[in-house]
Amino acid sequence: MAAKKRPSRSSTTTTAPATITAVNPKSGEASPEPPIAPAKLYLIFKISLIFLIPYFYLIFYHYKFESELRKSILINAVVSFIGFLVTVTMIPVASKYVLRRNLFGYDINKKGTPQGSVKVPESLGIIVGAVFLVVAILFQYFNFTADSNWLVEYNAALSSICFMMLLGFVDDVLDVPWRVKLLLPSIAALPLLMAYAGHTTIIIPKPLVSYIGLEILDLGCIYKLYMWLLAIFCTNSINIHAGINGLEVGQTVVIAAAILIHNIMQIGASGDPEYKQAHAFSIYLIQPMLATSLALLSYNWYPSSVFVGDTFTYFAGMTMAVAGILGHFSETLLIFFLPQVLNFLLSLPQLAGIIPCPRHRLPKFDPQTGLLTGTNDGTLVNFFLRQLGRMSEQSLCVALLTFQAICCGFCFLLRWLLTGWYK
Repeated sequence: MAAKKRPSRSSTTTTAPATITAVNPKSGEASPEPPIAPAKLYLIFKISLIFLIPYFYLIFYHYKFESELRKSILINAVVSFIGFLVTVTMIPVASKYVLRRNLFGYDINKKGTPQGSVKVPESLGIIVGAVFLVVAILFQYFNFTADSNWLVEYNAALSSICFMMLLGFVDDVLDVPWRVKLLLPSIAALPLLMAYAGHTTIIIPKPLVSYIGLEILDLGCIYKLYMWLLAIFCTNSINIHAGINGLEVGQTVVIAAAILIHNIMQIGASGDPEYKQAHAFSIYLIQPMLATSLALLSYNWYPSSVFVGDTFTYFAGMTMAVAGILGHFSETLLIFFLPQVLNFLLSLPQLAGIIPCPRHRLPKFDPQTGLLTGTNDGTLVNFFLRQLGRMSEQSLCVALLTFQAICCGFCFLLRWLLTGWYK
């Protein structure tokens, strides 16, 4: 879901201003294409410093890492940075191709202004996903051996992510009904569930041990059911917490940065080699996703020159779900997803059909003032506007991402307070 309105498939005219002309290969006629604004790289640089400084501080100074483990993490970081550069370069190129195939939308939150009539390239999340997969596959050459115990699960994770990205792109092209969208992640999660060979046990919280009589409980198939449901939730929660420029990619960047710092802290504080490897595994997936997402954010930040599409939201949600499942920190991941949980609870009456659910549950835009007003639809976006009052789209996005960062910070505080008492 994004703040866009797709044109009719039969529509061939547009009122969008154009300065770039392309030739339709079938008809030979010239068709107008709006310009793609340059990447906002300085903004991305400032955002990156917020989490890169504590991240590298923890790796090089605060914790003592084994040289091989630190080396593999840094190699992954370098390859991920190359992925960032490739993604920044490829998005403008891909934008021209999707426009020629009429994969574009109009920004509803700018309707009534000149920007609202511009054709915005859609489904650019396909570039992020493709580059991510190439980076993640090439990294195997530097880190995994043919007999590695993690290689099977690593490839299964990539298969689920690739499957989800494909289904997301199909959704963007075919415009699948939202009820069907809820089922797509359940199909994409199958490769991971079938290949999962890790433990299916949970540690009982210490306050409950005296009542249950066990410290460790083996859930068996129930644990895999939990993994399956978590993948479905994470994927759809990113998709429905959307609707304004930069929100889908922005929330992904904030959560991914929190996951990276969490993994580094767990590796540094643990002496268990298998536990460390599980969190390193999560890092190997999240670093390239974060790098390519930052590249997309440089084009998707307000005012957006591209739309990410369901391709990106599905890809991002599945990647973080896989990282949390195989890194064995699903409880922490759910706290990182607290805004998404709240948004889901607010959306539940409409998603369940108890209250009528319009196709676009977006705020009302006033073209005279450029401000958004919250509606009665059950989304966190509208809830913020109802509580905080009218504001611009960019200010609303900043407020929502700040709330996302606060929730991630609360998770770190909660883990610190409960350490030694809860588990």
